[in-house]
Amino acid sequence: MVDAMVSVVLEQLISTAIEEAKERVRLVKGVGTEVKMLQDNFEAIQAVLVDADRRQMAEEPVRLWLEKLKYASYDMEDVLDEWNTARLKLQIEGVDNNALAPRKRVCSFFPASSCFGSKQVFLRHDIAREIKEINKNLDGIHRQKDIFNFSVIRSTERSERMHSTALIDVSDVCGRVEEKSTLKSKLLGEGSEQQNAVQTISLVGMGGIGKTTLAQFVYNDNDVINHFGKRIWVCVSDPFDEYRIAKAIIEALEGSATNLVELNALLLRINESIAREKFLLVLDDVWTEDYNKWESFRHCLINGQRGSKILVTTRKEIVAGTMDSTDVISIKELSERECWSLFERIAFSNRPRLECEQLEEIGRKIVSKCKGLPLAVKTIGSLLRFKRSVRVWQSILDSQMWQLEEFERGLLAPLLLSYNDLPPTIKRCFLYCAIFPKDYRMDKDELIKLWLAQGYIRPKENKELEMIGEEYFDYLATRSFFQEFETDEYDGLVVSCKMHDIVHDFAQYLTKNECFSTEANGHEEPLSLINTPKEKLRHSMLMLGFEASFPDSLLNAKKLRSFLIRSPYDVFSPVLPRLFDQLTCLRTLKIVAHGSWSRGMIREIPKEIEKLIHLRFLQLHRLMMDELPETCCELFNLQTLEIRQHGYYLRSLPHGFGKLVNLRHLSEFVVGITGSRNDSRSQGCKLEVLGQLRHLRGSLRIRGLGNVKDVDEAKSAGLENKMNLLHLGLGFDKELIEEMNEENGAKDEAIIEALRPPPNLESLEILFYKGKTLFPIWIVSSCKLKKLRLQGCHSVKLPPLGKWPLLEVLTIEWIKRVKTVDDEFLGIESRDRLHGIGTSSSVIAFPKLKQLKFTLLEGWEEWDFGKEDNITIMPQLKTLKISNCSKLKSVPDQLLRSTTLEELWISQCPILEERFKKDTGEDWSNISHIPNIRFTWDYVQGGPG
Repeated sequence: MVDAMVSVVLEQLISTAIEEAKERVRLVKGVGTEVKMLQDNFEAIQAVLVDADRRQMAEEPVRLWLEKLKYASYDMEDVLDEWNTARLKLQIEGVDNNALAPRKRVCSFFPASSCFGSKQVFLRHDIAREIKEINKNLDGIHRQKDIFNFSVIRSTERSERMHSTALIDVSDVCGRVEEKSTLKSKLLGEGSEQQNAVQTISLVGMGGIGKTTLAQFVYNDNDVINHFGKRIWVCVSDPFDEYRIAKAIIEALEGSATNLVELNALLLRINESIAREKFLLVLDDVWTEDYNKWESFRHCLINGQRGSKILVTTRKEIVAGTMDSTDVISIKELSERECWSLFERIAFSNRPRLECEQLEEIGRKIVSKCKGLPLAVKTIGSLLRFKRSVRVWQSILDSQMWQLEEFERGLLAPLLLSYNDLPPTIKRCFLYCAIFPKDYRMDKDELIKLWLAQGYIRPKENKELEMIGEEYFDYLATRSFFQEFETDEYDGLVVSCKMHDIVHDFAQYLTKNECFSTEANGHEEPLSLINTPKEKLRHSMLMLGFEASFPDSLLNAKKLRSFLIRSPYDVFSPVLPRLFDQLTCLRTLKIVAHGSWSRGMIREIPKEIEKLIHLRFLQLHRLMMDELPETCCELFNLQTLEIRQHGYYLRSLPHGFGKLVNLRHLSEFVVGITGSRNDSRSQGCKLEVLGQLRHLRGSLRIRGLGNVKDVDEAKSAGLENKMNLLHLGLGFDKELIEEMNEENGAKDEAIIEALRPPPNLESLEILFYKGKTLFPIWIVSSCKLKKLRLQGCHSVKLPPLGKWPLLEVLTIEWIKRVKTVDDEFLGIESRDRLHGIGTSSSVIAFPKLKQLKFTLLEGWEEWDFGKEDNITIMPQLKTLKISNCSKLKSVPDQLLRSTTLEELWISQCPILEERFKKDTGEDWSNISHIPNIRFTWDYVQGGPG
């Protein structure tokens, strides 16, 4: 990882010096010589880093030397970022360079101060002093390298393109026929009358042997699914946290989290939830040998129906005894034949036959070194899948890494070989994942944003940074650093993943003292945090329970760069001002509040947030804020600002919001109420500010469009120039929907026409729009739309959406004036025109639509598409949901008889429900073939037969 850091620092050092030279007045003077010395030292050190990185596992002095270099590089990054931020501020605010003179008294570098000049001079002196201190430290590191006689080896950073490839599916269990059969038989057996009603089965084996994979296999087996009424999966890990485990069980049983805080109350809730239920509870990765921790759970679980099972996976046989296991299944190493089968499937995927034959002999020798561990085979196979030559395979076979046993037995070598093969930039991305706890599901898009915030994604080939991040993610995924992928149900793309617990241990092993995550429920500070040197801590994730106190010692981690926290409102709110005052190196801040609002709410962000000048990623969940402080506009480096609240909305954005010119991801933009400069009702910023945020991409929701004054303001948002904007929400004024008149309807029509989003949109929401014509002209060209949601609009007719070739999901809600849906909805203007085409022609309406949902169409009565044979309607429809449409009389036969329809959901539609009533309804025969049917109070699965 250090080689990537040095490369980045060198790049920043050179570019900063070049940019500084361009300025008419230098921001930082008298450091030219120091900068040149820094550059020389870093370049000399960089030349030996490949050899140093390879030797650090076996040579402790080398590891300590690299650690010194790493923290010196961190410090240099912070100083350069401070320097560049100061220059960026001058560029954005257009301050005259003469203001840099100390005798001038104008606006401050930090708004809290009244004197720009003196603050700026202090800043210049601080940067110069810090550069000299770092240079002195680095010079010592440079001289010390000569002690180790490092070899100069060219970096492994690749110039070839990193191709995105399909992920190999190795989730199914390789071999293990006997273990599968034995485990499944024990799970499905009822047990004797002499045994406890709830039995415990333990899978015991070393790390990476495949215990969790085997448990997952039986957990998802159809016979097992049908046998148990409730199935619960909990990753326990170390330590055995009773509160977290109890809450996880309740959430799995009830489908939502609980606000209970006392352990006894949680256990009683579990006891009640499983009463007379046959359940399967999987406790994965259990370490505790303390019977007292398990006993309270055992008592609350015995209330289950006879035949209920608890399945435990553990590396320690003594744990199986602690858990009162009735059966213990020892998971042994895979046979050589099974290992080769797994390896061959991965390493030889899509490889020419002749090449496979040339590599087989070496491959079999490599597999024998994996000692029967599936994770080792999978990891090394994923590495060799991308290596073409016999020479490279031989070098991996001959590597001294196989001799290292400092880590989990037999796993360090494969993991290290794969890790060392990563390009330096991707090494940093992998190691960052150590910030998360075990079994954490990582959202791919958010992970890429976090990498971006830390500066790990470097520009190249004029590619978008997010696209490069996607390549990094795929690179790690195809080499088995990630697993358990979840995909989008519509496009099949990966949206999230996990890390194997051994791979997670490996990442933490390499980032010892640098990344830290913990969960706390009591008032005492976690021992693991107490033992972590705060001066070395850079990335931390903290999850606080209802009875926890905020660990104040974390505020001593002055160099912390990432802080992700989940906390009750009342625990974290008092800490915010101190956090902003002390953790000023933060680049990433994510706050998720939870709990009952009765415990208080975080209604505002303290103005001290302006001190976080390095901040790139700010995500705020459930804070119940009305507004952001004006000082947020001093966060010039901010790339991501996401605010997600339940039931609360920002009233406005700060006036200076347009200064955040580096924003790439913005969850929502609120158009303020604007008037004259002295108008007391004026608040927030105009829509035209969006025009200044030129890098926006991904998803954006715009609220308050009813506050837009005229068409020119709408045009100035420049949406059509934001070519990477894929998901857009347009929200008008909900409170005015009942006060519809010609004037505000015409105004909405003009505004929505002038907005003109980019043509690449994939999803669109239009909310509380009051125009008579539902769609503007530009919508016709939006042929790439896959998802559309219309809510609270004032139209009397639904638009002709059937023409859109790629539309997959359509949601229509709360459009009160619609009474009839007919052929016009299909995009067929009249039957005469259709017949004029000729009877041999075939028309397909909604060719890709998979999900259709209607909600709260209170005036809707008729739905009829006619009977023409040459019209094909929604040939891929899978899900149809209709709710709260009390006057609707029927559903077209063409939809109900569709062989693709898998789910029909009708709720609060009394006329329809009567028609479809089982056995007695007149239209029952039209729907009896549909696998899943749900009515208001009734759910029929597998066909209502």
